[in-house]
Amino acid sequence: MNIDRAVLAFAGFVVVLGAVLSLTVHPWWIALSIFAGLNMMQASVTGFCPAAMVLRAMGVRPGTAFR
Repeated sequence: MNIDRAVLAFAGFVVVLGAVLSLTVHPWWIALSIFAGLNMMQASVTGFCPAAMVLRAMGVRPGTAFR
């Protein structure tokens, strides 16, 4: 798995987690999904992705989107 796929998988997990927690625990957990969505939009424009930086430091193989 390269960084591109790992970032997409992590973002999808965070969005689903936020939605599930907002339905089962407290409605304000939807903020987690909103944060993840805003971060994905910001990363698509600027190319800066904190998750990609962490994954790179963990030794995940590089991809083409986040260099």
